[in-house]
Amino acid sequence: MSLLDAATAIRPRAYAPYSRFQVGAAIRSTSGAIYQGVNVENVAYPEGTCAEAGAIAAMIAAGDTRIAEVCVIADSPAPVPPCGGCRQKIAEFADPTVKVTLCTTDGKSLTMTVAELLPGVFTAAHMAKV
Repeated sequence: MSLLDAATAIRPRAYAPYSRFQVGAAIRSTSGAIYQGVNVENVAYPEGTCAEAGAIAAMIAAGDTRIAEVCVIADSPAPVPPCGGCRQKIAEFADPTVKVTLCTTDGKSLTMTVAELLPGVFTAAHMAKV
């Protein structure tokens, strides 16, 4: 199954009763396994969960820790990039050269690297040594 197929298949399961903006994400880990996630809204904004964060959580729960590729799909006029928090989450588990493909339900797509999505990434190297 392609990442786009996996993201497309999971997107209708999103819980988005408030925004009606369903997002599906699929991650291929370096082991080759595919993990899916959807956005899950909550009436108490901003307590929801993004699709990318859900896919990352599924990957970690399964025992994988490195991302090889990401695909995100939404019903939008243009490809929708991950939010800032999800960009940082992706960067935690992916090398800067990992490709992130952003897709719309009508066939538009844009592929970027993690470094292009988050050029000012915060890393462990920024933390003071104790």
